Amino acid sequence: MTVFSLLPALMGFALVTLFTPGPNNLMLMASGANFGLRRSVPHMAGVALGFAGMAGLVGLGLAQVFDIWPALTVVLRGVSILFLLWLAWKIATAAPRAADAPETKGTPLTFLQAAAFQWVNPKAWAMAVTATSAYVGDAGILGVAVVVTVFAAMGTLSAGLWTVLGQGLRRLLSEPRRLRAFNIVMALLLVATLWPILAAL
Repeated sequence: MTVFSLLPALMGFALVTLFTPGPNNLMLMASGANFGLRRSVPHMAGVALGFAGMAGLVGLGLAQVFDIWPALTVVLRGVSILFLLWLAWKIATAAPRAADAPETKGTPLTFLQAAAFQWVNPKAWAMAVTATSAYVGDAGILGVAVVVTVFAAMGTLSAGLWTVLGQGLRRLLSEPRRLRAFNIVMALLLVATLWPILAAL
């Protein structure tokens, strides 16, 4: 069975995993609500391309490093918890824009910050390992390239959709109190995504 015969299944897997709620999508939605689509483009690109690149490296054998040095798994979990808590704090404390100001005070994640987050995102690791082990098979570099292409393309669509959804809430959240409450809820939901990591400790 070739990697191209598995393409429909791979695209279905990408659709389900990329478009469902998770740390990336919650942060993109919050970014869209606070900063709008244009200012969130680097964040969107960092998520889509950062994860695709990570999946490519995992497909080329990076995941085996954790088999060789199991202690790295513990380190990764610790960094994941700290980074997610920092991001939740950043969202919760984002200063709402004044009534006459077009933008929220503060800055969205940069491309590099969003790309770096993929390496401590537990959902991203699970997706990358599952996709490369299930859909690359014996196809080697060609299979990895297909996985990377699918995730880059569909990840861009997903990132855009969640950011636009957040931007669509800007009118509803134009009152500072509403935006502050929205940010706190998004931060709490982001913290809730830590449960799989904490449950594994």
